[in-house]
Amino acid sequence: MKKIFRKIHLWLSIPFGILITLICFSGAMLVFEKEITQMANHSLFYVDKIERERLPLDKLAEIVSSTLPDSIHVTGINVFPEAERTYQVNLSKPRKASIYIDPYTGEIKGKYERLPFFSTMFKMHRWMMGSAKADDGSIGLGKLVVGISTIMFVFILITGAIIWWPRNIKILKNHISIKVSKGWRRFLYDFHVAGGIYALLLLLAMSLTGLTWSFQWYRNGVYTLFGVETTHSSTHNNQQEKTNKERKIKREKENKFAFWQKVFDEVAEINPQFKQITVTKGSVTVSFNQFGNQRASDKYSFDTKSGEITEVSLYKDQPDTSKIRGWIYSVHVGSWGGLFTRILTFLAALLGATLPLTGYYLWIKKLYNRK
Repeated sequence: MKKIFRKIHLWLSIPFGILITLICFSGAMLVFEKEITQMANHSLFYVDKIERERLPLDKLAEIVSSTLPDSIHVTGINVFPEAERTYQVNLSKPRKASIYIDPYTGEIKGKYERLPFFSTMFKMHRWMMGSAKADDGSIGLGKLVVGISTIMFVFILITGAIIWWPRNIKILKNHISIKVSKGWRRFLYDFHVAGGIYALLLLLAMSLTGLTWSFQWYRNGVYTLFGVETTHSSTHNNQQEKTNKERKIKREKENKFAFWQKVFDEVAEINPQFKQITVTKGSVTVSFNQFGNQRASDKYSFDTKSGEITEVSLYKDQPDTSKIRGWIYSVHVGSWGGLFTRILTFLAALLGATLPLTGYYLWIKKLYNRK
């Protein structure tokens, strides 16, 4: 039976091995993108001098707004607890655009731009440098290649585990050890076999969660499994459209940033251990430094005319089905367990990138010896 799985393992690995290496390597590079970006652009994320008082959020938003064209407006401000951090002012477009500002002086530090290296790694990881969508709106070739390669990787990992499965304890010890004193070929063999087993669970977790970004049918299946709704009724869409129009009218007629500082102070007092507080027109989102779902947050709604908090939605009170999206992301990037699991995810992804390469070497070496 293992002979069949060995053939499946081999003939899936040969055509998809290089693609799997690129996907795993680029994924590993993205694990610590945030920290490396902050180190590379220190002046963008950190103030020159810490003063005693910070300017009100209303004032900071107005400063940034005055520099923007009419077609772009400020949508919110991200506040961090560290005294040396700049504030992130979010813009309406382009997608995920933001400007950083010194909260003490009001100096605009600059616009956030993804480093070219990480931009390349992201495109490779998600779309193999291709496209997410085709011209007709269907899934793009690059996205399809990544999705199919990931599915094949899941089968390669499972068949590899079946091939590896030992018959007794004595064989188990040999299968989990990496010998460095018996030649280069034996080292690569042990590294391929034992290394694959050490990283198996993390690689499977990253692959199975990553597929939710590749295929709509897979994403719908996962969400349905956990009871998450994936469609919205036309009534909801009409109501949302109406709400958006109302907000636009209000934005044009009244002070867009009224009571932002007042509401922030009130929410920050309730949540002194926050990781980030995002203030937008009519709502405040609070995230925390904690294990588990890294997109978990408490939400507050406030009256834009009085600054009074009108509604509180705590993460702990939300149904489990509404938390699955954040969990999928946290498991995929390895952030669910803090720095420790991120390091493990980084190492597992790097190891996953080497598995096809060592596999190719062993396969070619075997063919050469036979010849």
